[in-house]
Amino acid sequence: MQYEQASPASDTSSLDQPESASQPLLEVRNLQKTFPIGNRFNRKYVKAIQDVSFSMNTGEVLGLVGESGSGKTTVGRCIVRLIEPTGGDVFFQGKNLAKASRQELRSLRKPLQIIFQDPFGALNPRMKVGAIISEGMKIHNIAHGEQARERAKELLKKVGLSENHIDRYPHEFSGGQRQRIGIARVLAVDAKFIIADEPVSALDVSIQAQVINLLQDLKEEYGLSMLCISHDLGVVEHISDRVAVMYLGRLMEIGTKEDIYDNPRHPYTQSLLEAMPVPDPERPRKDENILQGDIPSPISPPSGCVFRTRCPIATKECAEVVPPLEEVSPGHLKACIRQ
Repeated sequence: MQYEQASPASDTSSLDQPESASQPLLEVRNLQKTFPIGNRFNRKYVKAIQDVSFSMNTGEVLGLVGESGSGKTTVGRCIVRLIEPTGGDVFFQGKNLAKASRQELRSLRKPLQIIFQDPFGALNPRMKVGAIISEGMKIHNIAHGEQARERAKELLKKVGLSENHIDRYPHEFSGGQRQRIGIARVLAVDAKFIIADEPVSALDVSIQAQVINLLQDLKEEYGLSMLCISHDLGVVEHISDRVAVMYLGRLMEIGTKEDIYDNPRHPYTQSLLEAMPVPDPERPRKDENILQGDIPSPISPPSGCVFRTRCPIATKECAEVVPPLEEVSPGHLKACIRQ
């Protein structure tokens, strides 16, 4: 069955990035987000993201990892402008999402979709599954009426559900099934790039594997690119091609999966890997790099390197210098003045 494609809502030529032979699918440049808190007499600012930059190619899966409070979800939401960034640029397919108007953003968002962390809060409880999946098709003029309903049935089967589920409400499904419905909703608008924000953290372990395997299968079938946000390094290792490690609003290290898991260069990455459970009772556990204390407040982050207050190799100089991301081997970057 063929489905009509939506025509662009407006001319976005003013948002174009100069073309290059190897232009990435997504390029984030110096992304920043600051949240004001308090009243006008006692105003403070939460520095959620500070100068985050990375790029992704077509068909690639980048895992974004870090502790809770490191700013991972804020990065994902700023990319699609569910949260307005304070500064920086986000180029998707050569168009600058950060500078797009509301009208321009609607057409640019069609291939760029997000899977939310909470499968229970992500679906409208008053809408049937068929209407939830079809909503994006109608907005972008992909399909309407019976055509959209048939497309929704096909997608339900694609994500491992029955077409008979189309007239049920979200409360009639388990968490894993709801997440599958969310994935079907993303596929309904022919998404090319998916931001998967903690897609399995709210699910049982047995269901997590099913959803991760489903995402991998869909990636291969549709040629999808994904930004997989997670605090679970095991999930990220299973699905990602490259991994970016984030701490208190800044990127600490970025490289291929093999670089990060086999040869981590930043002390924060090393500590995260040391904290991973080892499913082998005969294998000795190393505890010397386990992090102590909590992540500092983003209202008043440490000077210099934001990780220095918990870093086992920090020196006086670490409080004075904000380390830039520098290449330590081809494609492998770290933000640390040591090592």
